[in-house]
This record gives sequence, C-alpha cells and structure tokens, in this order.
Amino acid sequence: MSDISIREDGRAGRITLNRPSALNALTYDMVLDIEAALERWRDSDLALVMIDAAGDKAFCAGGDIAQMYASGLRGDYAYGRQFWRDEYRLNAKIFEYPKPVVSFLQGFTMGGGVGVGCHGAQRIVGETSQIAMPECSIGLVPDVGGSLMLARAPGATGAYLGLTGFRMGAADALYAGFADHFVPEARWEALKAALIQGDLHAITDQSERPPKGTLPGMQPRITRHFSRASLQDITDSLAAANDDFATATRKPMSRNAPMAMACCLDILKTLRRETQIRPALDLEFRYTYRAVEQGDFIEGIRAAIIDRDRQPKWAHKHPAEVTKEQVRDMLAPLGHEALNWEEMP
Repeated sequence: MSDISIREDGRAGRITLNRPSALNALTYDMVLDIEAALERWRDSDLALVMIDAAGDKAFCAGGDIAQMYASGLRGDYAYGRQFWRDEYRLNAKIFEYPKPVVSFLQGFTMGGGVGVGCHGAQRIVGETSQIAMPECSIGLVPDVGGSLMLARAPGATGAYLGLTGFRMGAADALYAGFADHFVPEARWEALKAALIQGDLHAITDQSERPPKGTLPGMQPRITRHFSRASLQDITDSLAAANDDFATATRKPMSRNAPMAMACCLDILKTLRRETQIRPALDLEFRYTYRAVEQGDFIEGIRAAIIDRDRQPKWAHKHPAEVTKEQVRDMLAPLGHEALNWEEMP
C-alpha cells in the first residue's frame, strides 16, 4: 500500500496521506510526491487541490524523523538538511499556490503536518482536531512556516503556543490563525463530494461555530507573562506567579530545550510584521540546518522517540545559560547554504 494517494477526481486534484498506523507522519518521498503533484496541476483545468488523510487519529502528526536521527548520529548531516530544504520549499509552494488548497485536519496536526495542512486557502477543522507546534520539546524551533502563523497570532499567543506546544482544538485553531472553518466531521464526505464538483461555496455553507475554546479566556495571563522581552523574563514571571495557569505552563517549558525556546522567541520577534512565508522559512532553516550538528536535535529525538525516557540532557540546563551570542550564532545567515528559491524544484 502506498504512503500517499495522488489522483484527479472531478475538478479536484486530490492528495491523501495514507500512513494511518504512523499517524500519517510525513516521509521524504511523500514530500517529493506532493511537490510533483502541485507542479503538475499548477496550470491544469482543475479548480482546486484537496489534501486529506486516512484514519481518524491524525491528519499528520509530524515528519518521519527517525532517519534524520540515524544519519545525524553517524555524523551525516546532509540527509536532514536536504529533507528540510525540500520540505520548506513545499511549504512555500502551498502558501503561494495559484489554486485554492483545501485541507481537512482531523485528529493530530503537528509539525510537518502543519506545513502541509495549514498554509492553504481553506483549512477545515472538526471535533477531533488537535493542532500544535511542539518542536521545542525535541530541540527544534517551530518550523515548516509555522513560525509565521505564531508571529501573527493575537497578542503574545504565538509565543505561548511555541514555548509550550499547547494543543489547539478547533476553536483555538481558528482564534490563533491555524484554521479557517469548523465543519462537523459527519459532513466531511458530503463536503468533499461538493468540492470534487468545484463548489468552494459549500465550505461556507457547511461551516458552524465550533464549541468554545480556551485561548481567549487565557489571553490576559498569556499577555502578562509571554509579552516580556526575553525567555528568562518569561520564566521568571511564571515562577513568581502562584496560580494554576503558571503551574501548568511551567511544566511543558521545563521539559523543552532552552536554546530552542530562546531562538523561537527571537524568530517570532523578527517576523512580527511579516506577511509572506519565505522570510519565516529562511529563518527556520538557519536553525534546523545547524540543529543536528550543533544543537539539541539528536538528544531530543533520543529522549522522545528512540529511548522514550523523556529525560533529555540539553546543552543548557536553564534559560539563563543561553546567551544572546549563542542565539545570534544559531540564527546567523547561511550564505551559499541558504534556501535558494530560484532553484525551487
């Protein structure tokens, strides 16, 4: 059985991620296949592109990073860097695509799944949707263009989401700018049938107000703590607070890589007024290019995926140990190794 199903159906180009037993994790070949399909359909008579996934547990829970870990452990950094190069170019292609891209985001949509599912024109969520950017927990920064959405989220919400990996349900995903429409999942097949006929208005017709989310009610506390200037200021503010929000927030942050969190904040500040995806991907790639060789990525994957001991030994034990110079070095321009948009395949 193929990991991905790509076909033309009526007036829609259809892409279905088909690894439900692996939560539809994105492989390198899947990235290349999606990119090739988008190029093939760019100037076709199709009205739209529809991206969905098999199974009910996940649209896509992230990238298939086991091979990145194995190659990085051998001192081979080329594979991971090439994966990210091509994945980021695909993310840009979806963001800039001339035809409407419609995605159906059931269950988990995380990491690489956000890059495939959350940059199109119409992003549909349902009752089971759980969207998150948890990269700091494995020593990476929120990437695949996710940093742009975090930077544009209301107030300091993006910093909160990026530093905690908070899982957004449907209403919170709409609030934060990661989704456009809530449609009850029982109606998805009927909606897909309408889209196959080229009827984009069916999305609005089927949309409803989702069950109430939690982010709006948390906004005053998010602003209080996460609008501060530095990672150390944020952690000090949370440490001084004696309430349930601060206690719940400190827990995931205590497990994350301090360097990744500091770089995440710096990226979000840089992108605050940005509206296009390429500057975001360029900044993200500066970090991910270096993360396997110089950062905490190998240790993060070991602790989360390989040994599963959930006890990573980060290069920095505390946010106070991360210097401005180290953040600057991780996010410095890559020169001739930077993403080359002119050579986008």
